[in-house]
Amino acid sequence: MSSTITGPADDSDHSPNPPFEVVPAARVTRLPPYMFGRINNLLYKKRRAGSDVIDLGMGNPSDPPSEIVIDKLVEAARDPNNHGYSKSNGILNLRREVASKYLTKYGVRLDPENELMVCLGSKEGFSHMCLALMGPGDTAITPAPYFPVHMYAVALASGNVIALEVAESDKFLSNIAYTCQHLYPKPKLLIVNYPHNPSTVTVDPEFYVEVVKLAKRYGFMVISDFAYADVAFEGYKPPSFLAAPGASEVGVEFTTMSKGYNMAGWRVGFCAGNADMIRNLGVIKGYYDYGMFQAIQIAAIVALRHTEADVERQSEIYLGRRNTLVEGLRRIGWSVDPPRAGMFVWAKIPPEWLARMSTMDFAMMLLEDGDVAVSPGAGFGSAGEGYLRMALVENEERLRQAVRQISRCLERQEKNT
Repeated sequence: MSSTITGPADDSDHSPNPPFEVVPAARVTRLPPYMFGRINNLLYKKRRAGSDVIDLGMGNPSDPPSEIVIDKLVEAARDPNNHGYSKSNGILNLRREVASKYLTKYGVRLDPENELMVCLGSKEGFSHMCLALMGPGDTAITPAPYFPVHMYAVALASGNVIALEVAESDKFLSNIAYTCQHLYPKPKLLIVNYPHNPSTVTVDPEFYVEVVKLAKRYGFMVISDFAYADVAFEGYKPPSFLAAPGASEVGVEFTTMSKGYNMAGWRVGFCAGNADMIRNLGVIKGYYDYGMFQAIQIAAIVALRHTEADVERQSEIYLGRRNTLVEGLRRIGWSVDPPRAGMFVWAKIPPEWLARMSTMDFAMMLLEDGDVAVSPGAGFGSAGEGYLRMALVENEERLRQAVRQISRCLERQEKNT
């Protein structure tokens, strides 16, 4: 008895298979096109071609961390005990150091075991907190204009977003109350972000007292994105949401070492406040990561413990840059308010140019003809139309040069029209 070995089926008599297609999840297709894509693509091409573009588009600190922090990182990285998986909520000594900073700087007592968590940057922590709290049918309120993650982390968690104008604090609070009174089901989450990115709006401590009252009255949770806590000018001290009475009963606050400590690429962030919210964030993080490289956490302890004077000096550097950019823009006829905090200037485009083109087209013109990259306000939602966000990441001489290039660009364009 013999057996016959047959090969693959002959498909010659059948129609060819359709081309293979990758079908993304609905959470991805819900996202709009990336608004800054055109700017980034042109910036890349111009730099590849040799153009010296002054990039004020991204809030990416250009100054290094303190030397003792770098030295501690190197020392800790040489210790073989620091190269295994770490705890996803961060090592206890780092959480204790963050608690110490909150007590010293804001008068807030935190339990490092249950009310603090280390995140891979505050953006990661915020996004995973949205996954922990939001789902289909849930609604979050966010400021408008909005930092993109405040909108799209909610969308990726299958939630809905209502964006409320942030320029006037009293109006923002009254609009929150109005939304809660007229929306069913009521919003589940309020996102606040002060000093605000991109608009640089700031608040005083009384604002958060009212936020806590609203949260308790209408039953929503609060996330405070406090990314610019360490960058403030001329005596202004950004208040912590957690310093408001009862804040930890209703919400959490995210902070970061990216800005004042110049550790953006290190990705060191923290979540502090409500123990139940933090526990649920921990559940999500436990499925996604094994914690931060322990050597970075050890260096972060040194930064928190020994470099507060350097953080204050960094604010003075940003103050000098702020003044240089604001004064330069005013000198060429722009109307610009100097921010009290943060590392951006939120500049209104001159009205004669707004009448001719969109914010995006204006930003593209500055990059294409002026070799200056900025963030168009429309990239932060419709409430940002008419504005540019300019990051204070270049030194003062480069900022003066940026203003000169903007002025010459607009003069050339004026002559050509």
